[in-house]
Amino acid sequence: MTQWPADADSNDDTKPNDGGSIEDGSSHRPWRRTTSRSSSIDSDDEELLLQRTGTMSKTYTAEEEQHVVRCLDRRLVLFLSLLYLLSFLDRSNIGNARIAGLESSLQLTSNQYDWLLTSFYICYIAFEWMIMLYRVLPPRLYIPVCVLSWGIVASVQSLATGFRELLVLRGLLGVTEAAFGPGVPFYLSFFYKRSELAYRVGLQISAAPLATSFASSLAWVVVRLSRNGPVESWRMLFLVEGFPSVIAAVAAWCWIPNGPADATWLTQRERRIAEMRLLDQSHHPARTVSSSAPTNTTMTRKKGGINININWSEILHTLRDPKCYLTALMFFSVNVSFASLPVFLPTIINAMNFSPLASQALAAPPYLCAFFFLLAVAYKSDRVCDSRGLFLIAVAALSASSYTTIALAGALHDRLGDTTSIIIRYIAVYGAAMGLFAAVALIITWTLNNQASTEAKGTGMVVLNLVGQCGPLLGVRLFPKTQGPEYVPGMAVCAAFMTGVVCLSGGLRWWLAKENRRNSRGITGLELEMQEAVHATSNKEELGEDEEEQGDDDDDGIDNGGVRRTREVEEVEEEDDEAVKGLISEGRGSSRCQNKMTMTTEIFRYML
Repeated sequence: MTQWPADADSNDDTKPNDGGSIEDGSSHRPWRRTTSRSSSIDSDDEELLLQRTGTMSKTYTAEEEQHVVRCLDRRLVLFLSLLYLLSFLDRSNIGNARIAGLESSLQLTSNQYDWLLTSFYICYIAFEWMIMLYRVLPPRLYIPVCVLSWGIVASVQSLATGFRELLVLRGLLGVTEAAFGPGVPFYLSFFYKRSELAYRVGLQISAAPLATSFASSLAWVVVRLSRNGPVESWRMLFLVEGFPSVIAAVAAWCWIPNGPADATWLTQRERRIAEMRLLDQSHHPARTVSSSAPTNTTMTRKKGGINININWSEILHTLRDPKCYLTALMFFSVNVSFASLPVFLPTIINAMNFSPLASQALAAPPYLCAFFFLLAVAYKSDRVCDSRGLFLIAVAALSASSYTTIALAGALHDRLGDTTSIIIRYIAVYGAAMGLFAAVALIITWTLNNQASTEAKGTGMVVLNLVGQCGPLLGVRLFPKTQGPEYVPGMAVCAAFMTGVVCLSGGLRWWLAKENRRNSRGITGLELEMQEAVHATSNKEELGEDEEEQGDDDDDGIDNGGVRRTREVEEVEEEDDEAVKGLISEGRGSSRCQNKMTMTTEIFRYML
């Protein structure tokens, strides 16, 4: 626990924030620093050392904190997952609309239909920067506007009369969904600790396989009920699946908070606990609450408005950080492989010669298994958060081996027989889907956890999605009809990309572990020097007091012993100054250590 004197500014960014403690001491040592390896150094072996700050005055129990987390899960995460499910339905229903007669009604060519798909992704990628608007605009306003916008656009698609109108609407749908979906994990980081984030991101991402598992069945019901009606089936499909988002936008306006302090469905004490628990990442049994402490949310109240000051240096530093681009390359590779699922899964099922209803039923189980597997992996990775990279390596290896199996079964279908080849490929789809969805959640969480500030998290997510969302543009072109129904080259490419994810995640884990060990040694040595400097200052004060006492006892003036003691005081002062200078010079290599150096200097000035 970190405590500051009453006159210290609680919002001072120069205070040490490494998780150590500075407590009130004796009259000779007004500041005392206790070094704890477990509290000052993150035990995570792969994620960068992140710090915490804050003042604490009233205790709260672990049970109270767990109650607050459960409230956030029920009230916030589940609602955001519902919104993401609706967005995924609205972006993917064009495939079902095609089956329901979209192409014949609007007289679209195959090339024009491909452009309808591409226009969504181009606009989606081009507007990934809107993730940073979560930092600038109040989420309580921003999220409902996004939901309302894509709900209206998705519904208006039912009024399209030609290719041009539908092309523009698909592009607008990409813009409005890019403003919401990629930024949800960033928004969740305003409420959850690093060790809690993967499971909550997993809950959000799991809405995608859940939506896919019943989207075909929902489309079948809508088309069947509307086939004899006055409105064409594909138009009714766009309307039925798009309008619920408009209703959800109204609920979002009443439900979404800007941060923990604005959650109206929490009591005042619960809101304070939700804020303060983000400042203490060390999981002590008892923690403290203070009404004056700074929060770890993305924005603070300032005269009734939102403080939108942005640290541009953090943004530029993050853009130069290789970690962002490594995770972005992983995300790109996963999305290349992910784009293949809707292509080859229907092909495999159609080759089984089942009825359309049975084919839809067989398409759901792989996505349902991916849904439960994703939640299990995300939950476990939070419990063992120092092995996040190992989980990513494991799920990527599962997906890579599954794609390899699909490719081999397709290449050897003449030897295996059509039935055996199809069964093997269908079973391998389960592993491919489970590994892909779990990898997406882990990569997003790893990106957020490896950045400390709000600006760094937001910038990291922008880079991740700008690079990563280009993957489907390549992925959908790996499966030309001339290579069907086995698509052996495309499957081999997907297996290679997922193997690349294994290598990249292993390399990043090794690099971060090496950097953490270096930072740990630097912080530990720095704390020892700080203690020695404070001890030297205490010796100086004691020597000064001895000098005054000797001066009182000697009426003839200062004797040789007094002179020696005076020189000793001067030497201690010089050593003290050198210690402070050494601390400052040593801290130039690390931005985190510079905060410690500045505060140490202020401490010495305060004591002197």
